[in-house]
Amino acid sequence: MEIDSVRVESSLWIGNKRYRAFLNGWYFSWTEIDKRNREQETISVPVSEVIGVKEGRIEIQPQKKVEDTDLDFTLFYVKRSSKGNGIGAPWSLGRTQFCCPSRGVRDQWITQLQTALKTHSPSRPHRLLVFINPFGGKKRGKQIFHSLVAPLFELAGISSHVVVTERANQARDYILKKDLTGFDGVICVGGDGMFSELLHGVIGRTQKEAGISEHEPTVMLQPCDLHIGIIPAGSTDCVCFTTIGINDPVTSTLHIIIGDSQPLDVCSVHYQSTLVRYSVSMVGYGFYGDVLAESERHRWMGPLRYDYSGCMVYLCNRSYPGLVQYLPADSHISSPRDNTRCLSGCRVCSESKERLFPHFDSSSSLYSTNVSQYSSELEGEWVTVEGRFKCISLACISSSCPRSPKGLSPSAHLADGTADLILVRETNPLGFLTYLHRHTNTQDQFDLPFVEVHRVKAVRFSQPPGEEEEEEEEYEEGDREIQASAERVLEDPEKLSSSKAAGHSQQHLAGRKERGNVTTSRVKRRGFVCWPCCTKPRSISVWNCDGEILPHTEISCRY
Repeated sequence: MEIDSVRVESSLWIGNKRYRAFLNGWYFSWTEIDKRNREQETISVPVSEVIGVKEGRIEIQPQKKVEDTDLDFTLFYVKRSSKGNGIGAPWSLGRTQFCCPSRGVRDQWITQLQTALKTHSPSRPHRLLVFINPFGGKKRGKQIFHSLVAPLFELAGISSHVVVTERANQARDYILKKDLTGFDGVICVGGDGMFSELLHGVIGRTQKEAGISEHEPTVMLQPCDLHIGIIPAGSTDCVCFTTIGINDPVTSTLHIIIGDSQPLDVCSVHYQSTLVRYSVSMVGYGFYGDVLAESERHRWMGPLRYDYSGCMVYLCNRSYPGLVQYLPADSHISSPRDNTRCLSGCRVCSESKERLFPHFDSSSSLYSTNVSQYSSELEGEWVTVEGRFKCISLACISSSCPRSPKGLSPSAHLADGTADLILVRETNPLGFLTYLHRHTNTQDQFDLPFVEVHRVKAVRFSQPPGEEEEEEEEYEEGDREIQASAERVLEDPEKLSSSKAAGHSQQHLAGRKERGNVTTSRVKRRGFVCWPCCTKPRSISVWNCDGEILPHTEISCRY
């Protein structure tokens, strides 16, 4: 066996077959040698994708088994699906047991492989803070972590401090207030709502430490160094699906272990000079806002309430007046209809990041938080659009999920400092159904006469001037029904944590009742089918921000 700082080579055995194994620092390869000393198939694993190397014969799945032997070592690594290496292909834990000619050779292989891991994988985490939402999705968060995630972390030598949340915003408050010294990142085992909690906590903490006010709409926020990882255990998990193309806990865990990183654009939503929320997926008004508000009445249904509420709201056939102002992005760089899909290493995102953050170190961020500067990037001519809209959507990312593999805006970029503004004007029910259905197939959802899409850097929304509004008892009664439901949930913290919509939504609904200033138009519009939810027509909707109801109608969004 020859050993130096660059290469290691020797004969090893897998079962009864002899292999020539070779380590050159960046790759570990083994080639089968037949009885005539001819080389056969070669398997090569990047050192960056090695999960761990252990003495003896080790099994991790389905149950951990350890057999101590003097001549064997077991290599664990990322095994990509045979379906392909592209986005959406699941990863699994590969395992190969090698037998060495002597114990000394075995020890040298283990030492050299561990040294190569430290040398060529400097971005790997060593200590993580894990938040588990036990109520999200199918309520399998704790089971997923302990059965699938924790064994892989242990194998990779990653220590973790686990917090099982009991109430909404507990994770956010923990990040804002506790000492996080020594943690390389925070991990959420849950859905998009739990990810949003961690996002708000990480951004808020970073700005507080930097002495920056989040409420100033024109300030350039400090990029965050603390990494955020996602283990999908929610209802839709669109942030996870959009970034790695699949909702699979093992795949996500392996990405975290090897230190994979993917910056994300973050949208700040302001009401006048007050920060309302941050968004990483979608800000929607009209249909998507109504669906979320309606679903609050049916929390007892669990995740099925979104399907039920979507059907109810569709049958109401509502449209809303609005005045939309947006600042267009440079159409020469990219377009929302250029039929491209943003992946890791995207040229557009890389060039945009260099333009927005010329002095930012890309190695210092994992799953989130490049918040765009608001100086020269927001200079330009604003465009105004007025009319009645079925829905208005601002997509920071494609927002793809298993039900909508292409997402709300298939060509949206992950980290280019822009978003896609989708305006769906008032149309007949069949036309709107066609638009919704195209999200589930390969047809272009923007190729409809009542739909327009623009790549933008900032958006403002307000009610059209002269829109006559007055308070209406029926709508107040509807709000009281939602508030009563919210109060019942607030009495039980476990119920409050059972959904990603249980945080700011409840706070908003409570505040909305106190303000008592909900207005509606005197001109009532009927749904095309008589339905209970059609009995309270109104001229304003609510904003759905990543599954949370916003407390204001007139907002501004910037990147």
